[in-house]
Amino acid sequence: MDSLIQTITVYALPVLFGITLHEAAHGYVARMFGDPTAWQAGRISLNPIRHIDLVGTIIVPLVLLFSTKLLGGGGLLFGWAKPVPVDWGRLRRPKRDMLWVALAGPASNMVMAILWAISLRILADTGGSQDDFWVQMAIAGIQVNLILMALNLIPLPPLDGGRIVFSLLPDRAAWQYSRIEPYGLLILIILMLTGVLWVILQPLLAFGQLVINWFL
Repeated sequence: MDSLIQTITVYALPVLFGITLHEAAHGYVARMFGDPTAWQAGRISLNPIRHIDLVGTIIVPLVLLFSTKLLGGGGLLFGWAKPVPVDWGRLRRPKRDMLWVALAGPASNMVMAILWAISLRILADTGGSQDDFWVQMAIAGIQVNLILMALNLIPLPPLDGGRIVFSLLPDRAAWQYSRIEPYGLLILIILMLTGVLWVILQPLLAFGQLVINWFL
């Protein structure tokens, strides 16, 4: 139990900020491109309380941590916040601007992973060891944000990767592609249960780790 509590405290801040700042980034970029919906709703904020979803931000990560530590489950830790409201029709060029709004979330996770990596480097250079709490948190911050980045870049609507693909396809192909969206969550669950999801994530995680290595 002590080990589980320690793991929760190590992962709490990385998970909380990794998920909530991801959503805030969507809202911020949407406002840049003409849609103030998230700003008007108070969702362009660094205050995690405004973004927390009871299930996605708290319960799911805790269950996954419990599974990993006590039941020998896989190490894939993720979650979600309340989706930031984006009115695609209010963007100046909806289909083109959707690319940047969608990309903002995974990009924020990459930036956060880099910041955690810089923190880890500073801690290591000042004598921090693998057993130190802040060192463990920095490592968790890198892992969590790389997973969130990779997971959201999967080209499956309604994930950010699906939005990106939609924005790049010709109009007719894009609308055909968007018809997958009602089944996106089910497909993601099937990929997870069959182990295919981890295979898909590996190249994206490898790319992220390659970037991180520049700062370690």
